[in-house]
Amino acid sequence: MENENLKAITATTHVLTSVFLEREVSIYVYSPPGFKSGELPLLLINDGQDLEVMGFDKILSQLYDKGNMLPVLFVGIGCGVDRRNEYGTANIPDYLGRGTKAFSYQQFIFNELLLFLKQNYKSYSFSEKSFCGFSMGGLSALDIVLNNAKEFKNVGVFSGSLWWRSVSQDDLSFDENKDRIMQNQIRNGKYYPWLRFFFEAGTLDETADRNGNGIIDSIDDTLSTIDELKNKGYTSGRHIRYLELKDGSHDVATWGKAFPEFLKWCWEKPNPTIN
Repeated sequence: MENENLKAITATTHVLTSVFLEREVSIYVYSPPGFKSGELPLLLINDGQDLEVMGFDKILSQLYDKGNMLPVLFVGIGCGVDRRNEYGTANIPDYLGRGTKAFSYQQFIFNELLLFLKQNYKSYSFSEKSFCGFSMGGLSALDIVLNNAKEFKNVGVFSGSLWWRSVSQDDLSFDENKDRIMQNQIRNGKYYPWLRFFFEAGTLDETADRNGNGIIDSIDDTLSTIDELKNKGYTSGRHIRYLELKDGSHDVATWGKAFPEFLKWCWEKPNPTIN
């Protein structure tokens, strides 16, 4: 275990040996400054190894220093080498059979990680749980939240791999309205009125435009996902926030720029009532 104090943010690294994933998992815990015990929200973050590169401690320090964010316990989860299997969708593989460990990853979250947090952070209790991730990690976070909606409140998807499909786009039978897995999952799933969804996409996420409509696929797939959520009954503002970053790329630096907007949308302190 390694401890480091960064501008009043306590960052602690743990290593868990997972039975479900059959590997060691690095866990990066960021505790709120001055919060010793009590009830607070929990945010789980896929690709937690990217948080240090992002300067996550500085992002949090700036928000806390301004006094406009509630205390939250942030837990980054380090990815493994078999990322596209662990971060796939749990109930259906993609057209190449990827995602075979997604259900095991879900089991790790509920039966190992949350149990570890309960045992090692006994002074905290969680008022709510949320999940977020980047690229494939964003797909995974959304999949886990939708499959376990009673456990979560917010989900953040940054440059999400929402192209995840059951048929290759090079196949003549490919139909983006039928063969994208996440959009189908939302369409065929239930409506959970307490869930809230944050999506970020950058105009430089990629250059591909498979349907030739002038919109890059990453933005197209994100907007299609939002449309499916709206068709289900979720509304912009109340349930959905979309952030499109001009010149935003598919990289940690861009996600770092978007992260404060996600955090404020979820946990910004309400303005005090002025009498």
